[in-house]
Amino acid sequence: MGEDRGTSTGTTTETQPRRAAGTGRTADPPGGLSGLGPAGGLAALRGLLARPLTSYYLLLSSAGLLLLIGLTMVFSATSVRDYAEAGDAAASVTKQAIFAVIGIVAFWACQRLPATTFRSLGRPLLGAAVVLLLVLNLLVALDALFGLTSLGPLRAHLLWLYLGPIQVQPAELTKLALVLWGAHVIARKGAALGWWRELATPLFPVVGLLFVLVGYNDLGSMLCLLAIVVGLLWAAGVRLRVFAALSAVGLVGVGLLIAVASLGAGSGARGQENYRLARLTSFLDTPDPKVCVEQALEGCWQMVQARNAIEHGGWFGVGLGKSSVKFGWLPEAHNDFIFAVIAEELGVVGCTVILVLFAVLAYTGLRIARRVADPFRRLAATAVTAWLVGQAVINIGGVTKLLPLTGVPLPFISDGGSALVVTLAAVGMLASFARAEPDAARALHARPPARWVRLVWAPLPPLPGARSRPASPPAAPGSVPRARGRRPDDQAVPRGVRQDRTRGGPASERRR
Repeated sequence: MGEDRGTSTGTTTETQPRRAAGTGRTADPPGGLSGLGPAGGLAALRGLLARPLTSYYLLLSSAGLLLLIGLTMVFSATSVRDYAEAGDAAASVTKQAIFAVIGIVAFWACQRLPATTFRSLGRPLLGAAVVLLLVLNLLVALDALFGLTSLGPLRAHLLWLYLGPIQVQPAELTKLALVLWGAHVIARKGAALGWWRELATPLFPVVGLLFVLVGYNDLGSMLCLLAIVVGLLWAAGVRLRVFAALSAVGLVGVGLLIAVASLGAGSGARGQENYRLARLTSFLDTPDPKVCVEQALEGCWQMVQARNAIEHGGWFGVGLGKSSVKFGWLPEAHNDFIFAVIAEELGVVGCTVILVLFAVLAYTGLRIARRVADPFRRLAATAVTAWLVGQAVINIGGVTKLLPLTGVPLPFISDGGSALVVTLAAVGMLASFARAEPDAARALHARPPARWVRLVWAPLPPLPGARSRPASPPAAPGSVPRARGRRPDDQAVPRGVRQDRTRGGPASERRR
């Protein structure tokens, strides 16, 4: 007996997939995931991005991955040099890992702080940064004029200030201080920023002082400060003509800082070639690579070696730890030019991962700035995003010869303790703002984590619209509440005018 496949019997039979009418392909089963097209994928992505804590998790994942990649690449870029100099291939990465731990502690501390604490820290941090910059520039000037290399336990070298075994880069602290102080000043002024007088004081004098103190020794860090100022003013809604005026003043200032390099500013020396001008001319009119290599021209040698590294890496790289430029061919391979090492060892794929992570960081920072309700949080989040992303663009653009060389580290990745600690502290502040988004705060209060999690990791953010006001004293028994005794607005009596206590009108109205 033959089995009829088209009828239903008492036993369970296998259902054959039906074919779409007029076609030879099998139709997708209803409710299956295989029918998810581009529109469905975008809808699913929107659903993920609409979750209340998406900003927080995107920030943690992008910053954490960049930090891990940075530690790995620092070890790869410094292992050969450290082994040749001290016999310990892990010397630099161990030091960087210690600073990473300190930075994670700073991240943890900053994500627990409310916005009021950040506002109150702006002025003290700015004062400390200005004092450190003055001391640094004084020691550099004494060394250039009189050959005095130290002042008691303090000594300076280019951008770093040394206090015994402690090494600090004041320009990095200045970036965070400018973010906090500038956001506080602009948020306090509010709508008054439409007037030039309110915009010019005290923001522009302080910013000009910082530009001079930082830019004299470090032009790249001054450009990062400029990115912070642009982010603050853009988030505040300043008019475009203000940006045009600032651009003109900024170009004049950059020209002056390039010119003073011939007088000994930065790493230059009096009577020698202006290295800043050489970098700019090499970018605008690059000499022949053979001439650059043979004569080791300033501003040209590093570009040629970085380009060779990128070309050698190809699409997929030569392999982790197998770079050739780190064998003394590329100066500052572990710091300013670490992106060239990434391009050679990991190829275009590795570089794309780095760029995507920075793009996610930029999107997350602007997302936080758009969603928070507090003006200070919005301004500070925009400024931090402009700082980190702008610094990454300046670094990567200089390595790939899309921008002139300025000598700034790549955030999260380049070797450097001060920069890493300050960067992670800034990301911790962004994490605090991400948890304070209205939807995120409501979600955390609706399903609060365990008490020990709140004590160890982060407390609950304040609910939107909730203000901490001191409780009013209890009313006396039998007294009338103040709300009842208050007159309506339309019946309020002007101050200084005595109210007529006689009741006018007919007797019926008086009785009513």
